[in-house]
Amino acid sequence: MKNTFEFLTELAQNNNREWFAIHKPHFDILKENNKIRFNNIYEELQKYDHLEKMHIFRIYKDVRFSADKSPYKINLGVGYSRATALLRGGYYLHLEPNNSFVGGGFWSPNSEDLYRIRSEFADDATKIEAIITEPNFVKCFGTLAGEEGVKNAPKGFDKNDPAIHLIKKKQFVVMRKFTDEAVFNPNFEESVIETFIAMRPFLDYMSNVLTTNLNGESLY
Repeated sequence: MKNTFEFLTELAQNNNREWFAIHKPHFDILKENNKIRFNNIYEELQKYDHLEKMHIFRIYKDVRFSADKSPYKINLGVGYSRATALLRGGYYLHLEPNNSFVGGGFWSPNSEDLYRIRSEFADDATKIEAIITEPNFVKCFGTLAGEEGVKNAPKGFDKNDPAIHLIKKKQFVVMRKFTDEAVFNPNFEESVIETFIAMRPFLDYMSNVLTTNLNGESLY
């Protein structure tokens, strides 16, 4: 892993096509080594959840709509999606010098899902509050992250609702950061798996919300 971080550090300092073309054979070796690591995590996580697929994000950036035209990402990322329409959300691992983290959840729910989540919180927030205040959740993630969509309250919701701090969110994600030293630790993969497992009650609860109506009746 140290070799990967050394390469990413050099890439950040030489983010151009000429440098990358010269060093691409080295990158290809690192990519294959990390693919093995990502597959190991996938196989282990599959023992605790039902996964559909693994997606390793490309190093190449889409710069069409970005002010930063540097052609390459300076991180490695991999996502693990859950299987079937009944299991929503997903897991994500981000490797970057001084900015590594494990995350997951619901980054950008569509308008229908967002309304359903907010309605659930407005109707009864006791379950989600219990999940995000559970000691192991707090130890791993601190709190539920994600941007707020509105300053006061979304249309149709009471700004004085006790759960308004949750209702205002437009993203529902969790994140645990890791130092470079933690990433280099031989037990890092185990720490990633443990973090993903700690995320599972949150994903299962949100999956249940998004696959039922307010009466608890299945939509499938």
